[in-house]
This record gives sequence, C-alpha cells and structure tokens, in this order.
Amino acid sequence: MSERRVPFLDLRASTAPVAAELDAAWKSVTGHGGYVGGPEVAEFENAFARFCGTEACIGVANGTDAIELVLRALAIGPGDEVVVPGNTFIATAEAVTNVGARPVFADVDPATLLIGPDDVAAALTPATKAVLAVHLYGQPCDMVSLAAFTSPRGLALIEDAAQSVGATYAGSAPAAHSVAATYSFYPGKNLGAFGDGGAVVTNDPGLAAKIRQLSAHGRSDEDRYLHDVVGRNSRLDTIQAAVLAVRLSRLPEENAHRARVHGWYREALPSSVRLVEQAPGRVSSHHLAVAQVDDRDDLRSQLDQVGVSTGLHYPVPCHLQKAYAGMGPVPSLPVVEAAAARIVSLPIWGQMPQADVAYVCEHLTKRRG
Repeated sequence: MSERRVPFLDLRASTAPVAAELDAAWKSVTGHGGYVGGPEVAEFENAFARFCGTEACIGVANGTDAIELVLRALAIGPGDEVVVPGNTFIATAEAVTNVGARPVFADVDPATLLIGPDDVAAALTPATKAVLAVHLYGQPCDMVSLAAFTSPRGLALIEDAAQSVGATYAGSAPAAHSVAATYSFYPGKNLGAFGDGGAVVTNDPGLAAKIRQLSAHGRSDEDRYLHDVVGRNSRLDTIQAAVLAVRLSRLPEENAHRARVHGWYREALPSSVRLVEQAPGRVSSHHLAVAQVDDRDDLRSQLDQVGVSTGLHYPVPCHLQKAYAGMGPVPSLPVVEAAAARIVSLPIWGQMPQADVAYVCEHLTKRRG
C-alpha cells in the first residue's frame, strides 16, 4: 500500500482559503442568536438568486425537499407520473414518490448519460405530468430541446441541478427553460454547507410564494398564527446560509479550477479510461470526473493500492433498486444499465493540485490489465 494519498474529495482544502471569513460568519450568527430565520438566510437567498440569474430563491432544508416542494406546489400527486432518468441519485425519484406520484424511469444519451427528448418520449403515458431533468456530474441537459418537447404537451419541466451549481446551457441560466431548478448544498457539492441545505430558484413569483409557504408549515403571509395549507418544516438554517454566502463568493474560482482538473485528466488519461463526453454549448460545473472503463473493479482496486480513492455515481440504477421493486413493470434501460457497470468517478475538488491528477493518470496508464 502506497504512503501517498489522493482523496476522492478534500473538504478541508475547500474551506481553508475562507477560514477567517467562516469564523467571522459563525461569530456573527452566534452573536445575534437568530439561528432560524436570521438575516443571513435572506441575504444568501438574494445573493444566490443573483448568482443564478433568477427572480427568486427559497432556501430549504435539503435538495430532496427542494424537489418535493416544487412538485407539491405544482399540485402533482397521487395518480400522476413524473419522468425521471434511471441513472440519478435515488433522491430524485424519492421526492416523486413522497408526493404520492409515480416515477417513470427513462433511458439516457450514451455519450453524455443525460436525459433528452427522445428518452422522455419513450417514457410518456397519459398520466405524465412532469419531467425531471437531472444535470448529472455537473453538465446541464439540453434544456432548449426538452422545453420545446414538454411545453406543447403541457408538461412541467423541472431541473434537478444538485450537481450543477454554476453550470449553464447555451448561455442560459437555471430556470430559463423550466418552471424551477432545485439545488442541494450537501457538503460534498461544489457549493457545500456544513451540513444539509438546499434551495429552489424560479422566475415564477406565484410558484415561489407557494414553495415558501409550504416550506414554513403552510403559514399565512398576513398572520403568522394562521396556516392556509398543510405544509411542512423545511428551512435553511441561519448558520448554513452564512457558510454558503461565504463559499458562494469563491464558487466561480473553484468551478474554473475544476474545469482545469478535467482538462488535465483529458490530456493525460489513457485511451482505456474515457471521460463522459461534454456536449458543445454547455458550461459544466465539473462536479464529478466520471469515466467509463471495461474493468472497473480491477481499476478501483489497483488505484486503492497506490492510495487513490474513487467513487461510483451510480452503480445500481434507480429502477433496479429494491425500494422500487413491485411498483410496476421494470423498464428496459440499456444505456443506463450498461453505464452502471462501467462508470467510475475519479478524484476532483476545487483546489486539486495538478500533481495529484498526474499521479492518478500515471497509475492508470501503467496499471495491470
């Protein structure tokens, strides 16, 4: 076993450059004591809306809640179906199930592993009410084509942008072609909190108001002691908002470095390790560096022996998970299923040294097999 270590993700390196600002944010929140609903929440919401180029941002407890709240605000529930790519984290489908609707899993493009109009068309039924476009690994879906397909059919188009903070498609901001985009601020994300957190961004003021009300126990705007609808408790804590505001200031710089890391990998990886394709006209957040290989288990084992950690996103597609067994016929998703056996996520973070990338590529080039 090698003494050198290349972690899959180095969170300490990500927070070190802003340690002083984070300390100041902590002192500010503990100083005023507004741990729930403190001024930092609205300040972050406004800053994140400006960053995304949207009219509104609603901070919520996590990324799963963000999707669920959008669905509830759109009155999607029992008897309805929502098209979801099969190769996403289960939270995407889980949010659909949690509102009483049925996720219908779709296949994806073999080059980008993203859902497109043809994939959606194959999954449509008379009960379809919405499409969840997941911007996987940091790369946005083709939102223009998806919007052109869904809009005439009266389908709500929602973006699961948990992995794509800072990404754009054809110069368009989040929610430019959808009803809303949802985000996760889980610590491992490009914009990570010191715990869970999430947000919804939208250009629809009515939808924003519904989501904000649902996330705060259905409370009335006119009287905090009146509750107009049955809601839930899904709030972005003040301390997390303060942390996110600090980290947001450095996000463009960190995303730019992730793009450099991707470039270094593309230049040095052997031909047997092929990164997922980046489609033209899209600016990725490069949340993950995902490659497809023929001998994944051996590759991961050999990298582990030289101190390199890897990840899998995701080895078991949603439609094959035990949680969804017995919930209707199991669809055949050949692209999703083939990729699930071949994908491997290489180390990447916003401060990753080029020497670490070179070390990973060196051992991938000379490995056995």
